[in-house]
Amino acid sequence: MVSPTTQHPARQGFAFGISFAAGVLMLVAAAVSVLQGIAAVNGDGLFAVGTDYAYRLDLNTWGWIHIVLGALLGLAALGLMSGSRFGRMIAICLAALSMVANFLSLPYYPWWAILIMALDALVIWAASTWNPA
Repeated sequence: MVSPTTQHPARQGFAFGISFAAGVLMLVAAAVSVLQGIAAVNGDGLFAVGTDYAYRLDLNTWGWIHIVLGALLGLAALGLMSGSRFGRMIAICLAALSMVANFLSLPYYPWWAILIMALDALVIWAASTWNPA
């Protein structure tokens, strides 16, 4: 029997490229999440929220959530770029968790949160469509 890499080397190369690109996007999302968290913890005037938000938490709490999530996303990005099935599953789960966290923090800095949610959606798409086998 012929292995999948010898049957369709172009497809496998494209799949690897998608996976690597998703890992890079996830690293970008991780770095942005950590920077967002640091800005929130430092009490940056960039963040503001109205009084009627259902998921209102202390800005310091949101900052630490984003710092921890960003660190985990960075580690998951390395797992995703390794190509392991476990790495892809963890990357998908953490990208989904990042989407939820950014949705909940939309009122603090909406354009930033929307950008990260879009990056997370691209990561989920890329990691879930790649089949290295």
